[in-house]
Amino acid sequence: MKKINISAITGFMCCFGMIIIGIATNGGLKTILNFIHIPSMIVTFGGALCAVMITSSSFKDYIQALASIKKAFSSNNTSLDEIGEQIYELSNIARKEGLLALDEQMQKLDNKFMEKGIRMTVDGTTPELVKDILETDLMNRVEDNKRHIQFWDSLGAYAPAWGMVGTLLGLINMMKSMGTNPDSIGEGMSLALITTLYGSILANWVCIPIAAKLRKNSLEEEMQMALIIEGVLSIQAGENPMVIKEKIRAFRNDWEESQAA
Repeated sequence: MKKINISAITGFMCCFGMIIIGIATNGGLKTILNFIHIPSMIVTFGGALCAVMITSSSFKDYIQALASIKKAFSSNNTSLDEIGEQIYELSNIARKEGLLALDEQMQKLDNKFMEKGIRMTVDGTTPELVKDILETDLMNRVEDNKRHIQFWDSLGAYAPAWGMVGTLLGLINMMKSMGTNPDSIGEGMSLALITTLYGSILANWVCIPIAAKLRKNSLEEEMQMALIIEGVLSIQAGENPMVIKEKIRAFRNDWEESQAA
């Protein structure tokens, strides 16, 4: 289950606030309209989005990657420790009452991946098949996450370049009118530079932070899924709950070390 990440939303809005403060302290809020230019937005944002579309394997993948922005502003409702505690409790129940007793516990699980593993265990699926199915799900999730991260990394790389394209287009038009209307030079230069600003904002306010957040969320999700696979297989093998608890501690230590690195 996902929950709203207040920290991510606050950071995103604070970045917007920094931009507004920058405008307000250099001419006042009344000058904000000077920073709004629809043609420049179309060239910068539209050009960057279309460039990333070229690299997408399909339009469906493109839309899914674009929609992954929602994941940057949400986080898992359960932590690695909470998942470990659930696995430990399930192992105790299975040890005392048998695997069939877990059928009743499945309804209480929020994690669909864990529920799937426990359901296969209760249904008598062989450990080899359970492992293959869960690891396949894990690999598919890893590949999906990589595609989404690559999308935002690419968009962040293309945005400044397309901002420069817009600037060059504006400069060319400005220079053509220099001989006939010198008074338009300042206005033309201002409009030309706006696209560079848009490209920088898109890259550093939106794309790069979102890619970094998705990368962090992906690592956490993959670690949780790996822990669930190990836990389900341990429960199915009838291992001692204390042994399972030690495995959970090892997974948590690995996660903390990866975060510190």
